[in-house]
Amino acid sequence: MALSDRLELVSISGIRKLFELAQGIEGVISLGIGEPDFDTPEHIKEYAKEALDKGLTHYSSNIGVLELREAIAEKLKKHNGIEVDPKTQIMITVGANSGLLMGFATFLKDNEEVLIPSPAFVSYAQTVLLAGGIPVEVPTTEKNGFRLNTDDLEKYVTPKTRALIINSPNNPTGAVLTKKDLEELADFAVEHDLIVFSDEVYEYFVYDNVKNYSIASLNGMFERTITINGFSKTFAMTGWRLGFVTAPEWIIEKMVRFQMYTVTCPVTFAQYAAAKALRDERSWRAVEEMRKEYDRRRNLVWKCLDEMGLPTIKPKGAFYIFPRIKDTGLTSKEFSELMIKEAKVVLVPGNAFGSAGEGFVRISYATAYEKLEEAMNRIDKVLKEKRLV
Repeated sequence: MALSDRLELVSISGIRKLFELAQGIEGVISLGIGEPDFDTPEHIKEYAKEALDKGLTHYSSNIGVLELREAIAEKLKKHNGIEVDPKTQIMITVGANSGLLMGFATFLKDNEEVLIPSPAFVSYAQTVLLAGGIPVEVPTTEKNGFRLNTDDLEKYVTPKTRALIINSPNNPTGAVLTKKDLEELADFAVEHDLIVFSDEVYEYFVYDNVKNYSIASLNGMFERTITINGFSKTFAMTGWRLGFVTAPEWIIEKMVRFQMYTVTCPVTFAQYAAAKALRDERSWRAVEEMRKEYDRRRNLVWKCLDEMGLPTIKPKGAFYIFPRIKDTGLTSKEFSELMIKEAKVVLVPGNAFGSAGEGFVRISYATAYEKLEEAMNRIDKVLKEKRLV
């Protein structure tokens, strides 16, 4: 199937449709975008200016600047327990998202299946389709805290299954997989000879003394794991479009070929700034400050939702919360549209993240505390006026 045919299979994000509906409504509070409201730390911006002043405005290698790959290797060893060769097992990408399609392109054959826990980040299924594969949703449940387990996976694995995606901390639910979860998932991957995509872009935003683990650090798993990460969430650098992938050498080599003939390379001076940022303690202090503020907001939103009668699992990570709204009698789409029109608050319907998301909505608390308070008050008022709780 030609790429043009595959594009016909890819749908427009339900999140984008909702934002279009909200356009032009005065006084709207958006709790929809998954983007830090913090500015990039000043010292990181200064590093970019320094790189510009030094004339670092030319192409980098297709795989990315070596200095940045070396800094990432140091970070992976120190924070994730993963030892890699920065020359052959790390690649810099234009945002973390691009690593999905390029990664699938290295091994996925037509009509091979990829297991995707649902609810899931909107790009997963679409990139599988673009790569010629078949996305297979594996529902996770509120009862299990939306954590993926092997009992769920066994119901959906077939001889055509080639890969498994995991995302911890999770978008949209905020679920965080335990080390035991990952060990069981690793055994499952080995048993069924699967490649694992591990999306870890929210790794530093965990709460209640929870620790996030990388599946590639488990014995023998590096050779079958593509770890996707980036700087957008960690250092509030969304507009810089800078991500990275770590994987076995044969995968990186093929991904570099893909990048060579598409974007060529990520922005050079941004790469140098990121390399400096990783080795600067001010960056990690900024991450911790953001994490603490997200935690404060998380506690506020969770408490408000509970008080207004929307049962909600308290998220352990990321900056999203996923309240259950099915008891209101509305679909997730109807609930979200009602809140835009009546409360002037943008929420994302849960079904935008897969069939298992129906009956829920996603709220991003990556916005100012005061705006969150106002948004919660508006939602509560509409719920009471419409007698939905």
